[in-house]
Amino acid sequence: MDFTPALNHDAEAPLYRQLYEQFATKIRSGDLVRGERMPATRELAGLLGLNRTTVSAAYEILEAEGLIAGHAGRGSFVTGSAGEAGVDWSALLGRTETGPSAPTGGFDAGIVSFVMSRPSSSLFPLDDFRASCAAVLARADLPDILQLGSPSGYEPLRRYLLEDARRQRLAGPGDDLIVTNGCQQALDLIGRVLLRPGDRVVVEDPVYTGLKNLLAGLGAQLIGVPVGPDGIDTAQLERLLARERPRFIVVTSNFQNPTGATLPLAARRALLEAARAAGVPVVENDAYGELRYRGEPLPAIKQLDENGGTVLLRSFSKVSFPGLRVGWALGPKPLIDRLRHAKEASDLHTGQLAQAVLLEFAQSGRLEAHRARVLRAGAERLAATLDACRLYLPAAARWTRPEGGMNVWLRLPEPLDADELLPRARKEGVAYVPGRYFAVSRPEPGALRLSFAGLDPEHIRSGLAVLGRIASAGMESAARSFDPAPAMV
Repeated sequence: MDFTPALNHDAEAPLYRQLYEQFATKIRSGDLVRGERMPATRELAGLLGLNRTTVSAAYEILEAEGLIAGHAGRGSFVTGSAGEAGVDWSALLGRTETGPSAPTGGFDAGIVSFVMSRPSSSLFPLDDFRASCAAVLARADLPDILQLGSPSGYEPLRRYLLEDARRQRLAGPGDDLIVTNGCQQALDLIGRVLLRPGDRVVVEDPVYTGLKNLLAGLGAQLIGVPVGPDGIDTAQLERLLARERPRFIVVTSNFQNPTGATLPLAARRALLEAARAAGVPVVENDAYGELRYRGEPLPAIKQLDENGGTVLLRSFSKVSFPGLRVGWALGPKPLIDRLRHAKEASDLHTGQLAQAVLLEFAQSGRLEAHRARVLRAGAERLAATLDACRLYLPAAARWTRPEGGMNVWLRLPEPLDADELLPRARKEGVAYVPGRYFAVSRPEPGALRLSFAGLDPEHIRSGLAVLGRIASAGMESAARSFDPAPAMV
């Protein structure tokens, strides 16, 4: 292949994006033809002076768009061009690129997978769920439940959630609530209502991949604020808000995904004050707040906000049954009204049967009993994760120590690259998500997310033992490769 991309390290577009666009242009124009072999990722990275993960990210987008195809042991080859007959889907779908999606599954049964941030299906109380379903199916108003409903949500559930929010002093007199298909749809609706292409949005860095890709797909410019042991850096956030005017801020107050960090009370107040002074709304994504295993719960940012600038997102998905896809947004009535119109245009309403079953599950006391079991199991699994990190990982490794949630953020010692170690880890039966999928503007090659909630302690320990062995071998290999040559005398 007689083509060397020219990259601008000072450009606003990330390097992987520039690399993708230059190859895509060459393929679509026909300059690179079907069957032509792409440079190997390691070879191209060396030629351009890049990290191999940057090249891999560009190739992943090209493959997702059908422009190239990878073949194990042979490399990647051009598969599409603009000159071919038929519909050019790549051109038709040429909108804001969302970046590569994190791997979500497709592993063999024997794989210890730290990939998915979700509850363990082995903990699902199936008999209790069946009893809740039976109670709903026996009701006289079942025909109404099975009919089209309101975009605001199944009214008995919406009222139950709103009354509970008022008891907790989360909802003020000017607030309203809408039921959504999980927090992800609530985030999507907020973006559709508030954003125009090119608008800036402040997010945590690293950040949940679903949010990053959602906002990028809506044409937003993401401004990442670093996340430390105590959550988002509020001092840097305050400086940023003084310089720029983002449309809104998205923050995870409890057990942030991917780091597990929680914002202390003082930081919550500081964030609110900075947002109030700048006139910028705060979207508080609190999907993990119910999963506190130790320590005292903190008031939600929404609860502390006396100025009506916060919308709170919560969900049943992390503590009960994620497959039912029931979450909600609580915020100022003018915003909720607009979200309702946007939801009606999108999918009419969230399924009423799922909402009715979850309401029965909650009102019967079964939800609280299940939550108690989830908290006991979660505490055990988090402890197993932290203990195994201490026992098996290299001494220079660092990891977060959350008090709840589903995720631990691991930083392997330099010069280890989590992306480069992943193929070997999979070969030895362990999967995880490398940190590059969560990065906004600060890639950490050695970082990765460990999602522990779906694994029992035995598999957590065995998986981290394998990962520790692979990391230690990588450190030894790196040390050998950097041994100075003996002096010539």
